[in-house]
Amino acid sequence: MSSVDPAHPSRPARPSVPEKSDTSARSALSRRSFGGLAGGVGAAAAVGGLAAAGAPSAAAAEVPGFAERPFHATPGRRSRRPNILFILGDDLGWADLSSYGSPDIRTPHLDRLARQGVRFTQAYAGSATCSPTRFSLYTGRYPGRTEGGLAEPIADKSAGLAPDHPTLASLLRGAGYATALIGKWHCGYLPDYSPTKSGWDTFFGNFGGALEYYSKLGLAGEYDLYEGDAEYKDLRYYTRIITERAVDYVTGRAEAEAGTRTDRPWLLNLNFTTPHWPWIADGDREESAKIVRRIKAGEPGALWHQDGGSLAKYREMVEDLDRSIGEVLAALRRSGQEEDTLVFFASDNGGERWSYNWPLSGNKASLQEGGIRVPTIVRWPSRLAGGQVSHEPVFTPDWTATLLEIAGARPDRAYPLDGTSLAGYLLRGERLAERDLFWRVRGERALRRGDWKYYRGKDGKDRLFDVTNDPREQADKAADEKQLLGRLRAAWEAVDGTLLAYPEK
Repeated sequence: MSSVDPAHPSRPARPSVPEKSDTSARSALSRRSFGGLAGGVGAAAAVGGLAAAGAPSAAAAEVPGFAERPFHATPGRRSRRPNILFILGDDLGWADLSSYGSPDIRTPHLDRLARQGVRFTQAYAGSATCSPTRFSLYTGRYPGRTEGGLAEPIADKSAGLAPDHPTLASLLRGAGYATALIGKWHCGYLPDYSPTKSGWDTFFGNFGGALEYYSKLGLAGEYDLYEGDAEYKDLRYYTRIITERAVDYVTGRAEAEAGTRTDRPWLLNLNFTTPHWPWIADGDREESAKIVRRIKAGEPGALWHQDGGSLAKYREMVEDLDRSIGEVLAALRRSGQEEDTLVFFASDNGGERWSYNWPLSGNKASLQEGGIRVPTIVRWPSRLAGGQVSHEPVFTPDWTATLLEIAGARPDRAYPLDGTSLAGYLLRGERLAERDLFWRVRGERALRRGDWKYYRGKDGKDRLFDVTNDPREQADKAADEKQLLGRLRAAWEAVDGTLLAYPEK
């Protein structure tokens, strides 16, 4: 019996997609090896969740022009550490891209990125809201290991990412990378917290969790656009501004390295606020002015824009995000750096009220699938064959570990990572060992092991779901699988016992 394709639940997946109990039957696809990691080994047979060449999954076939291609190695090529372009959308739902099943939104640039790389169908954010996920990415650890990560999300200046904590940026910079962050930081406020205090050479963007796209006013009515640690005045549409900055950075890095004897690779964290509320698209100056008046009048929650937005407006914002990413990718291609740049795209958590999350239940802030499962795409032309689909469960801290390994940077032993490097899986054809993915937010808990997910919501009831075959989390198997439920609950509680306790409200 074939499983249901999670991107298109009305269509059965092709028989090549394995049954949940037969991980050994998952088919292989060869890919380019990363010489620096694989020790000169040639193209390896990839196992695990990558769909087989010649037998594309139903989800892959639905992307226009998407075909899972056989691998062609590049023997004799010397490997180099890649540039890393790590792109985050903000509150983008799991199925808000056309390559993930959206019936209305068209995202040709991200669809092309998926055709050129690996599209993950069971990838998760590190948490269910903005700042904890960013903590899990920057540190490679569960948000609950740091005081700043306990805020869900950070809403004031009392919490942040401690400057003495190692980060993806500080570790890569120590390994010789240039580092930059453009866009949303949301890991603390000045004067104590800043990207420039946590490993990024340069920063241009906003500190808070949201801002009005034209005025740059934040949740408390403060102006929130900075270059480094100084205010920067620009009242144009925010997505346009950070897109221009990203294009300039990519182009500038190419120019800076031209003619040098040794290339210095770079990390760019490009964090869009699109399509986060308020629901304002490029050109909506009248709606912008209304919100600004309400903010300046002291109206609580004016920026949340709860009386605004529509499906059409949300579509406009997501498609603008796609065009903006397309501009950055085009600049990367023109600069001659495309082959040796690893591009990563994901959302920071599940979608908001206008998102298309089908068939998942729940939204942002919930540990149901709709709150944490996110679209995720990875492309690295010189090392990863395109047209691949992975059904392996992965989450944000894994990408930190993966990028550190690929870049040749060593984690700090005093701050052990909670993620697992996927470099061997992606680049050397190694099987991913079964492991637990853990989440905790106030009032909810979740742990995934293989096909099974243990979940406790705010009602305090323990539930158990086979999320491979039941991604909508409707068939509670707790009564039928009591021993399994007990093991997963114990595993969750063992991890929770190592984390910081939430402060009393």
